[in-house]
Amino acid sequence: MARKVLSIFGTRPEAIKMAPVVRALARDERFDAKVLVTAQHRAMLDQVLNFFEIVPDFDLDIMEHGQTLAQITARVLEGVTQVLDEWTPDVIVVHGDTTTTFAAALAAFYRHVDVAHIEAGMRTGDLHQPFPEELNRTLVARMARYSFAPSAECEGHLLREGIAPERIIRTAHNTGVDALLLARDMLADDLASELAEAHDKHILVTAHRRESWGESMRNIFGAVADIASAHPDYHISVATHANPLVADDATAILDGISNVELLPPQSYRDFVTRMARSRVILSDSGGIQEEGPTLGVPVVVMRNKTEYHELLDAGVVFLGGTQRASIVETTERILADEAIHAHVRQFACDRATQSSIPQILDTLAADISDTQTLDTQAGA
Repeated sequence: MARKVLSIFGTRPEAIKMAPVVRALARDERFDAKVLVTAQHRAMLDQVLNFFEIVPDFDLDIMEHGQTLAQITARVLEGVTQVLDEWTPDVIVVHGDTTTTFAAALAAFYRHVDVAHIEAGMRTGDLHQPFPEELNRTLVARMARYSFAPSAECEGHLLREGIAPERIIRTAHNTGVDALLLARDMLADDLASELAEAHDKHILVTAHRRESWGESMRNIFGAVADIASAHPDYHISVATHANPLVADDATAILDGISNVELLPPQSYRDFVTRMARSRVILSDSGGIQEEGPTLGVPVVVMRNKTEYHELLDAGVVFLGGTQRASIVETTERILADEAIHAHVRQFACDRATQSSIPQILDTLAADISDTQTLDTQAGA
């Protein structure tokens, strides 16, 4: 009998990283697969759904401007619970660390439905960086029956937290890599055209993290202004965030600088092409820390801490912090070092030969019938 699998996500980053899993589940006869979106992000989510040709079976449509974390949590918890009672899946699949992920896992836990957690074990060790994601992913680990860890470091974090080894499945990498490689193939002609242009004079910037709002965000955009001044031959694209707390700072500091382009929120298709033709990416995003190197582009991480320690160790992302001078110094070093760029391009070639999807599907297809509780399995 086919296993009933419900994939749940609500934000643009989740949709991207879940897309290859959702598409593979739909093609696999071992599963009766459906998709629930919460629309924690509405417009940005819909762009990704359209690009990957995913049609949700359930749409909670919870997006409201100015909604609080408490409101998001309550709406997702109630909405997911209603769907679980209506469709009664065997397992839900969630990704990463959003409020949608946490609340959906909690709803499934309350209804005794198995939770499969993709990108499990990411940690900075600081509950306030990133906020609230660090707490979300830590709590989901306690509720998950399947923890898909994308690295040895993530696996180690879960083991140290008392998660039973049999609940941890090591994957080749994060599914965001699979999504990007899928998108690259879908956009092959467009990317060939983009890369035929001179692309070694382009810098892409994104910034949105909640813990950086205020002074740190102004430091970030101030650093971009300094880099633009020092490199008038570079074109710098700044993908602004829909939140006015971010967009207003970007406009106040960067508007009017001739070689800086302030972009509205980008479609996934357009964003992939911009990443691919960049010399370096400056970002505080988690997903971009994996996406940039997958395309052969080094990333300056504009955060004080990152959960992607293995990418730091691999020399493909670089911690720039949130201070203006440190961001500029790190970026200048990477722009000038051809060896770094050659190394990241080789990293991209090696990574393209691996996929996490078959292992995830094979694990979900196995109907494991043990009666031990999560608390017993996790060593509580």
